Amino acid sequence: MIEIKNINKSYGKHKVLNGVDFTVEPGEIVGILGENGSGKSTLLTILAGLQHPNSGFFNMDGKDLMKNTKLRNELVSYVPQETPLITELTAWDNLRMWYPVDKLKKELEGGFLTMLGINQFIKVPVNQMSGGMKKRLTIGCAINSNPKLLLLDEPTAALDLVCKERIYTYFEQFKRQGGSLIIATHEVQEIELCDKCFILKQGVLSPYKYDGDIPHLIGRL
Repeated sequence: MIEIKNINKSYGKHKVLNGVDFTVEPGEIVGILGENGSGKSTLLTILAGLQHPNSGFFNMDGKDLMKNTKLRNELVSYVPQETPLITELTAWDNLRMWYPVDKLKKELEGGFLTMLGINQFIKVPVNQMSGGMKKRLTIGCAINSNPKLLLLDEPTAALDLVCKERIYTYFEQFKRQGGSLIIATHEVQEIELCDKCFILKQGVLSPYKYDGDIPHLIGRL
């Protein structure tokens, strides 16, 4: 089990996260909803180890990931909104920065990278890729360590339907193999994939059960 407890984060006098608490089970997708600027990205970057909270705990199977950076890097992967790829290089060259050759070839022949469709544009430079290709490649780079937890910040925003479906298929397969996902999202399709959702508002995280009522959801945000 993954336990996130009492995460607090302030910038000066502005409190962005106020005692955020929730748990994630193996094979579970958790959605974090909220307006732009509500602190969703801040929460994910804290869990990814890219910034420090003022206080809080992040444990996986009883191990403190806030203190054990090496273990966190092995168990947790983060996919940001931006594309952290080297644009002059091809998909293959970007992936080679993260994968040994043998493992990369195996993944391209029938693993998760195949599921993401990366083998179809493996020789294309990033600067010639569509937004959907870049996002799929970013996810492909992030899963090189076979993580147990994926943190994704609006992973399919502004992508076409075909690309979204490829990514959602990957999410479902990752989940079936026991992986867990925390997704910061506005996308209704992603919300519907989630096993449970929370709304982050004024620094406070509250449980939310989505019932298909978009006006009600908008009213809560």
